[in-house]
Amino acid sequence: RSQPAAVSRRRPCRPRTERDRRRMKLDSLPVTCEATIPESYLDVMGHMNVMWYTHLFGKAAVGLFRLAGMDRQYFLDHRAGTFALAQVFRYRKEVRVGEHVAIRSRLIARSERQFHVMHFMTKGDEQILAATGEFLAAHIDMQTRRTAPFAPHIAQNLDRLLAEHSALDWAAPVSGAIEVR
Repeated sequence: RSQPAAVSRRRPCRPRTERDRRRMKLDSLPVTCEATIPESYLDVMGHMNVMWYTHLFGKAAVGLFRLAGMDRQYFLDHRAGTFALAQVFRYRKEVRVGEHVAIRSRLIARSERQFHVMHFMTKGDEQILAATGEFLAAHIDMQTRRTAPFAPHIAQNLDRLLAEHSALDWAAPVSGAIEVR
């Protein structure tokens, strides 16, 4: 059985200025979702409604799962799934109709059954940080509907991603509210 990678115990790091945000070098992370915001995503304030952030971050999670080998066929063949356990959103800049957003994802930590990920939503060609979504999720045996260890090849893929993302020269601005067990 594959041993989980060491859990990252990074202290919360909150970028305070635009200069700090630029230091995050988001282009070093994989794009896991892209979208152009349709009018139907807007609320009465004229910007994207909060429920669509959840939707887009969910699509980014699926993109990250694919990078780790957890595609639809994996879930069917292994009778596996994932359940969200916790989430923290930060809204930094308005997202409006017609704007193009890209979401990049960073694996923060994992255990035998859980993983902690942070998504970064940017908008426009300038890649202005619009929002972050931080998530804790569990790998599930869908027959028992209980947490289950990752399949060995998935664990290896997650460890590879975690090593790549841990080697970045900038700390993810985690909330401090989410911890892998």
